[in-house]
Amino acid sequence: MEETDVLGAPYLVETIVLKHDSEGAVEANLIRLAAAERTGKAVLHVHGFADYFFHTEYAEWWTARGYDFYALDLRKHGRSIRDHHTPNYVEDLREYFEELDEAWARITRRDGHDHVVLSAHSTGGLTVSLWANDRKPGAAGLVLNSPWVDMQGPFWMRVGTSVAKKLGSYQPKRVIRRSVAGFYGRSLHVDHGGEWSYNLAWKPLDSWPVYAGWLRAIRHGHAELHAGLDIDCPVLVLTAGATLRPAEMTDEVHTRDIVLDVGQIRRWSTSVGKHVTVISIDDAKHDVVLSRPEPRARAYAELGRWLTAYVDDRAGIGS
Repeated sequence: MEETDVLGAPYLVETIVLKHDSEGAVEANLIRLAAAERTGKAVLHVHGFADYFFHTEYAEWWTARGYDFYALDLRKHGRSIRDHHTPNYVEDLREYFEELDEAWARITRRDGHDHVVLSAHSTGGLTVSLWANDRKPGAAGLVLNSPWVDMQGPFWMRVGTSVAKKLGSYQPKRVIRRSVAGFYGRSLHVDHGGEWSYNLAWKPLDSWPVYAGWLRAIRHGHAELHAGLDIDCPVLVLTAGATLRPAEMTDEVHTRDIVLDVGQIRRWSTSVGKHVTVISIDDAKHDVVLSRPEPRARAYAELGRWLTAYVDDRAGIGS
């Protein structure tokens, strides 16, 4: 049953009860914003790691084009975190397939949408790509906003993840030590120099701990993507124009991807399917649609062009 979401009306949310896992009861939450008129079109969006849905401008961009907008807070993320959970933790990305299946069924079979675009950011981009490749749901298109397609960082760090993969098989809850300066969170949140207001209990400035079992799941996902997927719809990949590894909080933090390696995204994105458009937005952030107004506007313009050329046109409808 839907109720008013924490974002306030007209945003609605419904809880999807999932099978118990090793930590007990698990759920996901599906947020919905309806377009002014029903068209049969919808979009399903999935967030990244240490993240949840609060992107109201993004949702309203879609509804202005006649798409009912749905966003899924995955298990142990955002609205779906419970006291007994290890936030953001899974040991296999396929665990998320249960809530993706349930959300897709609600959007298509229950709510009657026959033209559905998938949308995902960062780690969500990896998960949704694997799900779409496995399920072949008949999506009209797929938008990947800075998808996490490989392990970023220098060679020694990439070698280190091989050790972590082995560790993850017998000590899955072992914390992987890493340095998080919080620059990215500070570049986003309105109280720390950014533009956006969101719940820091659900999306902390310093992220969440990374565990060996979770990292093992990510690297298995990367390997599957690198071997080549066969997603059978048009794909748009949006990235920042450049990567930065900042040592201090400077203005450049607001105009680069300081989370992932843009070069890796460009290299591996074409592995997801046969029809992939990759566009880099100068001065954009890791979450492209949370960039400053000018690059954000360029990103929306590119998204609109792609939607008109390859997605809405396939259904014989205009945007």
